[in-house]
Amino acid sequence: MKTSTVSGISFLFLPSIRNFFPDKRGIVDYRLSLDTATRMFDGNTCWAHPRAGIMPAIRNNGTPRIVMTMNSLDLSGSDIFKGMYGMESSDLGKTWTEPKELIPMMPRYEKIGDIDRPVALSDFWPGWHKASKTLLGTGHTVAYTPDWRVTNPRPRNTAYSTYNVEAGEWSRWSKLDMPEGDKFYNSGAGCTQRYDEQGGIILLPVYIRPKEGNLYVTVCKCSFDGKELAYIENGSELKLDIPRGLGEPSLTFFQGSYFLTLRNDQRAYVARSRDGLHFEGYEPWRFDDGSELGSYNTQQHWVTHSDALFLVYTRRGANNDHVFRHRAPLFMAQVDPEKLCVIRETEQILVPERGARLGNFGVTDVSPDETWVTVSEWMQPKGVEKYGSDGSVFVARIHWNKPNR
Repeated sequence: MKTSTVSGISFLFLPSIRNFFPDKRGIVDYRLSLDTATRMFDGNTCWAHPRAGIMPAIRNNGTPRIVMTMNSLDLSGSDIFKGMYGMESSDLGKTWTEPKELIPMMPRYEKIGDIDRPVALSDFWPGWHKASKTLLGTGHTVAYTPDWRVTNPRPRNTAYSTYNVEAGEWSRWSKLDMPEGDKFYNSGAGCTQRYDEQGGIILLPVYIRPKEGNLYVTVCKCSFDGKELAYIENGSELKLDIPRGLGEPSLTFFQGSYFLTLRNDQRAYVARSRDGLHFEGYEPWRFDDGSELGSYNTQQHWVTHSDALFLVYTRRGANNDHVFRHRAPLFMAQVDPEKLCVIRETEQILVPERGARLGNFGVTDVSPDETWVTVSEWMQPKGVEKYGSDGSVFVARIHWNKPNR
């Protein structure tokens, strides 16, 4: 395996949160560091959707293997993902292999109607499925016009792939079979954070675009045997009569309850459930002082510690009006799980703003002592580099002062 240390790798160490809030009970202590795994920006292409999956140590002197996947983003249009790439680390991210094209996960042509159209796998999120001892990644498909443009209506599917540890390769991506009919014609798990139950059942949030009306969200209960992901049922449907509705849901479990965070064009929402499938409504994300969080029109994800729940997000009001949809900097703050709000004074910047958006990111539990948030600088619209961005792929490390059990 060829290993290289990326030139110009940067490290940023921030003090423990306890230095800011030394007398607060219930505030979980950690410190932050930031480094750059790789970078790419040539004016035409950059990296997007970098997310890491971790495989427990089998050999390698007891060190886990970490696999990161990324889309290549063609900057000539909107959401043009012409390739999937991967890189690996066997030393907990100190060094990474050079990004390489993942042939089994590349776009392929499908006949849609009477036209052969390119269909790509994107918005992919790898995660270790403990019950089957398999690295399983989920995302969705993007069906393009022959000239690589996104139009509607179009089919969209949840797609998945598994990683062969011995061969060091991903499987050819497959589509999750859904119930027949038009309901799931345009549905997928792009950028969604799943939750794996102890017995192996997967709770996979998806969002659905009906032929008429707004996007809406549901959680699919799925089985997985190490090779095939299979739909069992889905839960309640969360809908919103505001432009484009609800999308990019992410799910976690904390201290007896399931929590779902939801994207909307105007604001982000949060919902709670006892079984992870059925939710009794939702409410806007707010700070604990009652003011709105200010996150909108992009995803949020969870960082879940055994003793505290955190939200990672972007928002307005951070001297960031020059950033597309205020998608930088990337923040993290602790959540009050009873009041369903973000504790304002715990907010910290995980990744600083350098002009480019940081809205498409992933979360990986690396060890009981460390969690990662991975994100790339999305180099659109043209000219964002004048603020200092260069297409970096960042690994924001959260170093817990108390182990995450």
